[in-house]
Amino acid sequence: MTLKINEARFLSYMAKSSSIGATENNGLNRLTLTEVDKEMRDLYIELLKEAKLEVRIDDFGNIYGRREGKIKNAPVIAFGSHLDTQPCGGRFDGILGVIAGLEVMQTLNDHEIITDYPLELINFTNEEGARFNPPMLGSGGITGNLTKDFIYDVKDSDHVRFEDALTAIGYKGQEANRLKEAKSFVELHIEQGPILDNENIDIGIVQGIQGLTRVNVKVKGVTNHAGGARMKDRKDALLAAAYMMIAANKMTEEIEGLRVTVGKIDNFPNVINVIPGLVEFVIDMRHDRDEVRHQAVQLIEERLYELATEHNVSCEVHRGWEYNMVPFDPSVIQKIREAVNDLNYSAMDLYSGPGHDAKYMSTYTPTAMIFVKSVDGVSHNENEWTEDEDLIKGANVLLNTVLGLAQK
Repeated sequence: MTLKINEARFLSYMAKSSSIGATENNGLNRLTLTEVDKEMRDLYIELLKEAKLEVRIDDFGNIYGRREGKIKNAPVIAFGSHLDTQPCGGRFDGILGVIAGLEVMQTLNDHEIITDYPLELINFTNEEGARFNPPMLGSGGITGNLTKDFIYDVKDSDHVRFEDALTAIGYKGQEANRLKEAKSFVELHIEQGPILDNENIDIGIVQGIQGLTRVNVKVKGVTNHAGGARMKDRKDALLAAAYMMIAANKMTEEIEGLRVTVGKIDNFPNVINVIPGLVEFVIDMRHDRDEVRHQAVQLIEERLYELATEHNVSCEVHRGWEYNMVPFDPSVIQKIREAVNDLNYSAMDLYSGPGHDAKYMSTYTPTAMIFVKSVDGVSHNENEWTEDEDLIKGANVLLNTVLGLAQK
């Protein structure tokens, strides 16, 4: 049986979320464990209770809404995402997966459907990592990828500890409330990329998350006066670094599917009339095949040293945060594919560049993701947008995937 959600109710839930932490430019600012995050959490719990779900909160602040199934003490079908945002984030990133999950529960109530396996909808704490870094602390904690001591001691830029912030807003729950046993996990999310929008495809069936390597680069030159040093005598660290960044970017023309980004640069002394003597930057490199990514990293390291010599500077290169490609479970992917086909939506297989809570959940239980369009591929931005019809299609796929997974 193919079901569809109550569209008006679902969109009203999305509108309620969009009103909490709203920015002037139609975005959201809902940093983890702030008062505005508490306001959203409080509303969310009210909505969970309206849906007749059993609500609990664990020691990382993850919120669960449980709906019992026919099989007692069975592992759950879990699904969800996150409600926290970037400082100038959009209305849909993560939020879609949680609010659509709520609508899934309500639709099942409408049709008086009791699934074989129990269902649990999860709102994970601190997926974004915008206030407390690293990201995905809530999912990392319950899956054992991050320790409780580590998570509790993470501090924000004002040196506030995660545990203290959790306590301050009243969302430090019990360790006994953590997810116990899951048969599978599904996460619905906006793509945060342009592929579905460019190809005019309804649904992305996500095969996994791209592997990532961050290459930390330190370029050392000589600080000198801009007017005194001849061009041929200079040891300009910033000029050399610029060539290095261009070289890294050009590698994407040689290696299909490689994604390269330089988003963080520290320049010293950063004065208008002083030749820079020290530059530090990070190259973010991603690919869905680990062997290709490793080859790309090795190649860029060689080119960085060659460019340093060419520009009469020195450089130090070392690999920072790194993780391998995360493959998703074929059986869960198949249930998504069946739901898409039953709904007669168009679909394509793709990989996620960004990380998600599904990354950690895949180490805990069979996991997969559903993507819907992001207009122009924009995300982590107030201009992030997904049309209502695409939100609804994603929620319908989630509903029917959950139904498929929850039958014995």
